[in-house]
Amino acid sequence: MSKDLHLFAIGNALMDIQVRVSDEDLASLEIPKAQMRLVEPHHQHSLLEKFAETDRNYCSGGSAANTVVAFSQFGGKAGYGTVLGDDSIAELYAKDFNSLGVELFARRVPSEATGTCLVLVTPDSERTLNTSLAINTSFSDDHVEEEAVKRAEWLYIEGYKFSETTGSEAIRASMEYAHAHNTKIAVTLSDVFIVENFYSGLSEVVHKADLLFCNELEAMAYTRTSNPHDAFVELRSKFPGVALTMGDKGSLVSLDGRQFQVSPHRVDAVDTTGAGDMYAAGFMYGITHGYTPDVAGSFGSAAAARVVSQMGARLHNDHIQDIHSTIGSK
Repeated sequence: MSKDLHLFAIGNALMDIQVRVSDEDLASLEIPKAQMRLVEPHHQHSLLEKFAETDRNYCSGGSAANTVVAFSQFGGKAGYGTVLGDDSIAELYAKDFNSLGVELFARRVPSEATGTCLVLVTPDSERTLNTSLAINTSFSDDHVEEEAVKRAEWLYIEGYKFSETTGSEAIRASMEYAHAHNTKIAVTLSDVFIVENFYSGLSEVVHKADLLFCNELEAMAYTRTSNPHDAFVELRSKFPGVALTMGDKGSLVSLDGRQFQVSPHRVDAVDTTGAGDMYAAGFMYGITHGYTPDVAGSFGSAAAARVVSQMGARLHNDHIQDIHSTIGSK
């Protein structure tokens, strides 16, 4: 069977609920800024009640979901493997993916709730994530579609799945399918919270990846080093490919035996939600469509820059055209 998908991703299905808050609001809640934490549904409900009078922005998401959606917007063929509850949010989620042209491989589980993520955005554009995984905690190796992995050139794995034992089992199964069907593997570390709290399970599996995505904090936490450049040196000795993002300092890329420092695309940041997801989308689009690694990195930087200049983790059509014209031809 020929590979008719450039990218198949596995990750959480979350409806993002974005709310603008002050630094004082965040401090009063004693929530660590600019990090992700897992919360129970009742805790998230109480947080939403505190900001009941504040405008909200809803968007179907999840880290890997944001990546495959943007990848599809750029012109790639993508699929997404996840699990949904049996509620109105699940209906919206599936409808959204269908309209965006992403092939959704998601079972619906009766009498269960779909996951949600409350994104608290402070004036400095940083986002603090409060995630209620809900039905996502049940995603296991039984939910992984071998045929979807087989059809893809690349399997893209979201690090957040390592937060659950069943999720780790699903990742192991998907990697076995990938190796069996000549599908390359990309993994994103997702968040320093994941690296610090699930290091053992993460490191056991991640070393099998062909390409690793991470930011500075994640890279240093994973390698137990004290600066990003030392972390990059260590990571490139362990992985065939590494893309390390450094915010407004650009990114460091190692792939095919070559290393590059990629310049950032300057913008006024409004909301950093989805920056890493967009970088991965641009980079993966680049390397699956004939671009060199440095140009793929620039593609990722351009995508990340556009998304942080707005609220929400979805690129607009004019952004897509602008990114393509900025990068130019191969």
